[in-house]
Amino acid sequence: MKKIPFRVGIIATGWIAEKAAITLNGLADCEAYAVGSRTLEKAQAFAQKWNIPKAYGSYSELIADPDIDLVYIGTPHSHHYDVTKEAILAGKPCLVEKAFMANARQTKEVLDLAHERKVFIAEAIWTRYQPAVKMVRDLISSGRIGTPRLVTATLGYSMGDKPRIMRADLCGGALLDLGVYALNFVRMFFPADIVSIESQCVKSDTGMDLTNAISLVLSDGILANVQSSASCVGDNIGVIAGTDGNLIIDNINNPQRITVNTHDREFVEDIHVPQQITGYEYQFLACRDALAEGLLEPREMPHAETLYIMQLMDDFRQKWGVHYPYDNM
Repeated sequence: MKKIPFRVGIIATGWIAEKAAITLNGLADCEAYAVGSRTLEKAQAFAQKWNIPKAYGSYSELIADPDIDLVYIGTPHSHHYDVTKEAILAGKPCLVEKAFMANARQTKEVLDLAHERKVFIAEAIWTRYQPAVKMVRDLISSGRIGTPRLVTATLGYSMGDKPRIMRADLCGGALLDLGVYALNFVRMFFPADIVSIESQCVKSDTGMDLTNAISLVLSDGILANVQSSASCVGDNIGVIAGTDGNLIIDNINNPQRITVNTHDREFVEDIHVPQQITGYEYQFLACRDALAEGLLEPREMPHAETLYIMQLMDDFRQKWGVHYPYDNM
């Protein structure tokens, strides 16, 4: 008997949904099974382009499909809350794009509801699921660079005046779109308590953070400096500096190469990650495996960590005076 693939329903039809469709089409045992949009015409066009069997003219119709194993929510993060709640109430496992929600309040409500209903849910912060994470952790634990002392990470793209960056109702700014990767870069390797925080940002005329810089002192003696920007082209490099050498990660948004250097900054080797479809495949496979095990969250990105980072970002925005309409709801 032919094995039934893991069936994913994609909500939304933007570029990130396209990346999900490309990824699923490249996997042998997962399938882009359905797509839902706010209009049937958009859903049908997307389905035809990416060879998806089913197209729905509303998110609710997709959620109601009994054959879908996982709902992938690829709307802007300003619109995650309502559709995710609807999916959970329908008993549908969810993979929700980063940033998980608009703020920590929404995040806690959604996670509490998922726990109450015993429904699987995960944040699609794709870097958390990639093999580079274990590779870097193994290099650190092996002592190749001695004791880590300093972490730096930058992520910057020149994004012009895109509405999702400039508008408060779309949860604009660099932090939720890009800074979330820089914070995760620190947390997935060094999850020690934060004992001191300093931060600042440059805002747009619309009040959104366009460029930000964050400095964290951790309880294990590590200093982390991270920055993100939606208004310039960054090097997007991450560096983990230790007493005997350093690791240079070529792209914190989708690592492809890890460079190992000695304490004299002499090159030792380049370690390349396995060939990938898009890099998104690991989060879909992690969800599939977690559901097969009967888990309610993926090991790679626990719910507590999603909530912790969301709360951190709330704290930064409050300090900077960056507000969304959803903060007071």
